[in-house]
Amino acid sequence: MAIIQATDTDFQDVLQNNERVVVKYFADWCGNCRLFSPKFKRMAANEEFANVAFVDVNAENSPEARKLAGVTNLPFFAVFKNGELVEGAATSKEEYVVSMVQKLA
Repeated sequence: MAIIQATDTDFQDVLQNNERVVVKYFADWCGNCRLFSPKFKRMAANEEFANVAFVDVNAENSPEARKLAGVTNLPFFAVFKNGELVEGAATSKEEYVVSMVQKLA
């Protein structure tokens, strides 16, 4: 599944239109965020997560979306189910993000 690019303008729509959502909050200057991008793309393409929407949000340009997850550091990952925040974490560990997404299934 392709990764959805969301901003404050359409973030609520993404949450409302997808039952299970994982969000990667990033910034253009964040090296760890860039390093994680291929891993996030690989996770989005994984059949195991076919029922999960993968979303990228630029944390600097989308303060409202950032507040919904309580972003404290970057990269930050948040999982939402039925529009509600389930869990969020600032991490660069792929295994941890995978475990967060698996909890949604």
